[in-house]
Amino acid sequence: MREYKQADRLADVRYDVRGKNMVEAMKMEARGDRILKLHIGNTGPFGLRAPDSMVKAMVANLIESEGYSDSQGIHSARTAVMNYYQHVGLDVDVDQIWLGNGVSELISIVLQAMIDPGDEILIPAPDYPLWTGATTLTGGTAVHYLCDENNGWNPDLADIRSKVTDRTKAIVLINPNNPTGAVYSREIVQGIVDIAREHDLVVLSDEIYEKIIYEGEHTYTATLCGDDVLCITFSGLSKAYRACGWRAGWMVLTGPLNKASSLIDGITLLCNMRMCANVPAQHTIQTALGGKQSIERLVKPGGRFYEQLHLASDMLNEIPGVSVVPAKGALYLFPRLDPEVYPIKDDEQWALGLLHDQKVLVSHGRGFNWPDPDHFRLVALPDTRMLRDGVTRIGNYLAKLR
Repeated sequence: MREYKQADRLADVRYDVRGKNMVEAMKMEARGDRILKLHIGNTGPFGLRAPDSMVKAMVANLIESEGYSDSQGIHSARTAVMNYYQHVGLDVDVDQIWLGNGVSELISIVLQAMIDPGDEILIPAPDYPLWTGATTLTGGTAVHYLCDENNGWNPDLADIRSKVTDRTKAIVLINPNNPTGAVYSREIVQGIVDIAREHDLVVLSDEIYEKIIYEGEHTYTATLCGDDVLCITFSGLSKAYRACGWRAGWMVLTGPLNKASSLIDGITLLCNMRMCANVPAQHTIQTALGGKQSIERLVKPGGRFYEQLHLASDMLNEIPGVSVVPAKGALYLFPRLDPEVYPIKDDEQWALGLLHDQKVLVSHGRGFNWPDPDHFRLVALPDTRMLRDGVTRIGNYLAKLR
């Protein structure tokens, strides 16, 4: 009898945020261990619930959600997204908006519609690894440009320029950044847009954390792209609205759409093939984007997100041989382990050791396509008591290694 193997195209596709260390954590839980999970930005398990108004909107529309919606998304939700972006300065129409089962699905759809084998996509290092995995899965090549830890994790524009080739098709921004917490200045975003304009690249702007800002101001990439740079903006409800499991995201196409009709036809084809996005969740988008924005109290001084990120950053920086750039946005920290103090050869094994020794699960840095085994990502979603305990355990493990 033959052996049933995965497709060869999966050989270089990785998503270590839910990799073998998470599988080991699940086995440990099955044996009765209590694992503190600081590896994934999942709001619900830490008591961060979607606003009641969104829940009521979903329940009120359940009967209307029993059939498929238009594959592009229900009109009221797309209109709400349109109005939102018009208020931040974008001249956008409802037909330029597509809804999806979270940003992750829309990223995959766009890359499938865009990439031919051998095409190159510029992606930040470190990155949200779905971008690299989805690029690889479609037959493209992920080319990583470096973000500079010594410059607040801002992208290195010179490094980006040096990596543009005649096969480069698009450039990805993740702003605010996952995993570093960087919030890019308007000048940095403009610099990336200028490179795209010079080389006729599509800009893919992942802005899922746009409302989770502690310092600085979010720059909407599309507002700098004008009529001559094609920009696809991605955002959704998962993070700012604490609705991770609802799978409600959107993307907005702006720029020279008359030059993108073939790409739009491809996106439409793929959206038709999956029928539609989650209809009950679509009905919550209008409610989410209108009215009081509850995220605002969480990101101000005294707010839960703000206080947790600052507590974790301060505690990590007190551990010998550990340094972390404070997050200006998003929900994560990306601490550095000084190789002189911790000569780690395999950071995934290091994280596995932490799991076994202290029952704490984090994601290793190379899982985010950082080139060296000297970083890890910490999710700062637990309340301050739990977070203090988690960072203390990390410190205890590192003390043993020293």
